[in-house]
Amino acid sequence: MLSRTADHLFWMARYIERAENTARMLDVNVSTSLLPQSPEEADRGWRAMLGISELQHVFDAKHGLLAAHDVLDFMVRDPQNGSSIHSCLRAARENARAVRGTLTTEVWETHNDTWLQLQKRLAAKTHERDPQEFFEWVKFRSHLSRGVTIGTMLRDESFHFIRLGTFLERADNTARMLDVKFHGLLEASTRSPSSTPSQVLSQVQSQLQSQVQAQSQSQSQARSDAQPPNAVFHQPDFYYWAAVLRSVSAFEIYRKVYRDVVTPERIAALLILRSDMPRSLAASINEVCINLEQVKNDRSEETERRAGLLRAELQYARIDDILHQGLHAFLTRFLERVNDIGGRISSDFLVPLSVA
Repeated sequence: MLSRTADHLFWMARYIERAENTARMLDVNVSTSLLPQSPEEADRGWRAMLGISELQHVFDAKHGLLAAHDVLDFMVRDPQNGSSIHSCLRAARENARAVRGTLTTEVWETHNDTWLQLQKRLAAKTHERDPQEFFEWVKFRSHLSRGVTIGTMLRDESFHFIRLGTFLERADNTARMLDVKFHGLLEASTRSPSSTPSQVLSQVQSQLQSQVQAQSQSQSQARSDAQPPNAVFHQPDFYYWAAVLRSVSAFEIYRKVYRDVVTPERIAALLILRSDMPRSLAASINEVCINLEQVKNDRSEETERRAGLLRAELQYARIDDILHQGLHAFLTRFLERVNDIGGRISSDFLVPLSVA
């Protein structure tokens, strides 16, 4: 396959996945903004949303003061923001158009129809009148794109490059969401004006470590059939974490797996280590490795090795070890390695990023 063709397929999938993840993060922010909180706490939530995509400085340069409706407009319809839903769906459609002959008719028509419907919805200001309905529509169109791809395309190199783009983007976005949201809860509840970001992260880590140690001690003293202790959280915190789980379609899965109180430690375990959780880091990297194996060439051995090593570490890691070493440090390192794998995929198979 020509590297240019592979590049278009890879980025088509990444952009449609990025649009979905942006919709998911905006959806959870709209939900949590309805909880009782101070204006300062609400502002921190929206700034965290911008921080996930590393767009804080771009937003500040354009809008100055932060307001929820400005963040929504910036992340939904601003064509100058390359990570907005508008920009992502436009880029996905343009990449699909460039390789129209490689895609099935159903896949192309899905992308084209998504773009046409988006323009109508933005013109009608659906995202302002009913933002959660709009975000559900974006998620549905992304699901439809993946389903049509799986249901109609031959399992050849084109298919595998699409899947590579999807799961590499998903791994990146899930890690960013976890990092910011774990930071955000304690920041909203305990941060003092004099606290520095590093102190906040230390507090988060101490809280999670304390929970792990307390649960371990309790289990060693209690009978085997005893219930684990409930985490000390206020009612608003439950709704916060429930919204985080729903942002990755994991609330019902959490209830099925744990059948107990919602705790940050278990959320981290579910979204990092559970290979049967569709949007977890482990599941995403596993799919990256599977699809890399299908398209490997004589230049990709080191890329495969690094992806396989990351998969093995996630497969055999334990959440208490991750929390003890530092969740923020773990996720930061994970993002660096995912970006490294993405850069190597570009060098090995696609149009190099420096050229693109």
